[in-house]
Amino acid sequence: MNCIIVDDEPLARKGMEMNIATVESLELLGSFSNPLAAGDFLRKTNVDLMFLDINMPELSGLDFLKTLRHAPMVIFTTAYPQYALESYELDAIDYLVKPIRIERFLKAVNK
Repeated sequence: MNCIIVDDEPLARKGMEMNIATVESLELLGSFSNPLAAGDFLRKTNVDLMFLDINMPELSGLDFLKTLRHAPMVIFTTAYPQYALESYELDAIDYLVKPIRIERFLKAVNK
């Protein structure tokens, strides 16, 4: 399954990259520090799954997802648990609260 990461925090992206590397069925196609660059990539590339942060300076992950005409499956990754309900209203597969434990990550990607 092809996936991308969208998160403005370099450490969070690195941690997610390490988690993804533990799952043989996931292939990381890109890691983006802002949703605008990710949006350009998504328009040109078939992506199955997106790990998406919520609180980003340019555009929130929730608002970014609303702009996508053909969004991939989404697992939100955030330090803010209060956005969980809204994320599920946008048909998110899961909602991971940082710091993300590998067991919780594996449960999310196996849904």
